[in-house]
Amino acid sequence: MVFIHKKAARMTGISMALALVSSTALADSTVSLRILETTDIHTHLVNYDYYRDGESDTVGLAKVATLLKTARGEAENVVFIDNGDLIQGNPLGDYMAKERGLQDGDVHPVYKAMNLLGYDAANIGNHEFNYGLDFLGKSLAGANFPYVSANVFVDDGDDNPENDKPYFEPYVLLDREFTDNDGKVHKAKVGVIGFVPPQIMQWDKANLEGNVIAKDIVEMAKKYVPEMREKGADIVIAVPHSGLSTMARNGMEENATYYLSEVDGIDAILFGHAHTVFPSETFSDLEGVDIAKGTINGVAAVMPGFWGSHLGVIDLTLNVSDDGEWSVTDSLSDARPIYQREGRTVTPLVEADPEIIAAVKEEHEATIAYMREGVGTTSAPINSFFALVADDPSIQIVTNAQKWYLEKILNGSEYDGIPILSAGAPFKAGGRGGPDYFTDIPEGKIALKNVADLYIYPNTVRAVLLDGDQVREWLEMSAGQFNQIDPNSSEEQALINPDFPTYNYDVIDGVTYEIDVTKPARYNKAGEVINPDSHRIVNLSFEGKPVTADQKFVVATNNYRAGGGGNFPGLDGSTIIVEAPDENRTVLANYILTEKEIDPKADGNWTFAPIGEASDVTFVTSPKASSAVNAPDNISFVGEDQEGFAKYVLQTR
Repeated sequence: MVFIHKKAARMTGISMALALVSSTALADSTVSLRILETTDIHTHLVNYDYYRDGESDTVGLAKVATLLKTARGEAENVVFIDNGDLIQGNPLGDYMAKERGLQDGDVHPVYKAMNLLGYDAANIGNHEFNYGLDFLGKSLAGANFPYVSANVFVDDGDDNPENDKPYFEPYVLLDREFTDNDGKVHKAKVGVIGFVPPQIMQWDKANLEGNVIAKDIVEMAKKYVPEMREKGADIVIAVPHSGLSTMARNGMEENATYYLSEVDGIDAILFGHAHTVFPSETFSDLEGVDIAKGTINGVAAVMPGFWGSHLGVIDLTLNVSDDGEWSVTDSLSDARPIYQREGRTVTPLVEADPEIIAAVKEEHEATIAYMREGVGTTSAPINSFFALVADDPSIQIVTNAQKWYLEKILNGSEYDGIPILSAGAPFKAGGRGGPDYFTDIPEGKIALKNVADLYIYPNTVRAVLLDGDQVREWLEMSAGQFNQIDPNSSEEQALINPDFPTYNYDVIDGVTYEIDVTKPARYNKAGEVINPDSHRIVNLSFEGKPVTADQKFVVATNNYRAGGGGNFPGLDGSTIIVEAPDENRTVLANYILTEKEIDPKADGNWTFAPIGEASDVTFVTSPKASSAVNAPDNISFVGEDQEGFAKYVLQTR
């Protein structure tokens, strides 16, 4: 079967006109195909926040299911695909993997729900590997639809890429019948191919090393898409669990969607991983992106947010000629939301589907009960309202626990006596999660739900051995969290860089330092040095004395960061000296159980350096921040912004 791809539109002059006339003449049928996507559900099956222990209007596959039924009812021909990061991400996922487990034959609740919705295919996300390959295999066995991933291969250990065997099916060809606009039925093969960030080999090294290898997304697309066409694929849908970036291509990119759109033979791209929405104004400045139509370099694309916030919709218009040639003539993409936010007000746009709620009721209720179990008490509230502008108790308690744990491990070892530092980051600090996405634990009982709220990822403890310069560069990378401030300006200047993930804003306890935001960032968020002469980290000291290049430190962190996650300088796995089996949050829970009552007060080991005469440096945080007992003295409330965040002015001279 011959395929005419829409990239023929790049032809010019008379040849282009003739090709279009010829194509139109041959095409006797028009087929409208709707492609639907979910991505980054992260076990948010029910519209429930297990940390706040209450219903939520902003999450849930049960909410998306209602959108799905509407979207299906509007179209004659539909294909429905999930793009991974499904079995991990909230306490329900952890409860199933760590507390309850899966026996052979058990069906994971995500598939109890998804099997009801009639998915056609699904892709593997990077977080699918967090609980190990055995648990992943048992989970996938419960899916009534095929899974694909084209760039993960069995590690055969022979260093010969020519004979590598895929660990998963690289792609699937779905035999479908589509009805054209005149009511005629056409048989078609829909090819679905999936990809995962190759960085899984760093992020989940302990689970994957020696078992699988990962290859470049774009190169595997170039390998398999022609093969799919040769086997009769009339339509090819690429499903990269990968974000959208136009940074120069060097190979093995985490966010490779833009370059994937340049691979011939792909008709539509369903992407994810970045927890954003496409099409949206966020991407309006990217060359080759049309946010009105939702295309990337002419290819229809969609990314429907995260946690069930949106349903991705692509409508393709297809021409089918008398001799069976298929071509895309038009497309329109949209991400349909489950809620609308106006300031602090969240308006639900759909109700939860009762069938999905009922399907996972038992596991959902068991998770709630599990999360309510107590582990200790806190003598003061713990929140992350000011984690980006002052030393913070929600980070301090984590770094204290990691240091406590590592001291016991290193006692009597060859590293005994080397100073131990501890790194932590604010995992919940607003941003894309909205004005409610902050840790907020009241004084009194601490339950497991609070521990998971303080440390939301199933990371395991690692220790790295670094010198003083490496510690400094680590902090320089973290300081990319902030925009550069003009010290002589009286205009409003936003302090926080919204493009820098807050989970990459590491605070390192055990040393003291200041951050000079009047200087440009030394690193960009990809870990590249962009201002080699700039140093934002000043007065870095240990026990009151300046840190020197030859000093040695052991730094407690997690497997993600130690293995290269976040592209931090000096952290590529080579400096790891301890690979502990325990999760960071298990360590945190055990620390609280041992201490029984904790004082979460931050030790104030970092501050901002003076910012001159700048008088309107602003940041946003939770509306609840005004009543917080840990509010810094140098801030003042100025109002709420359009998204419902509280805006403050920061003064430091």
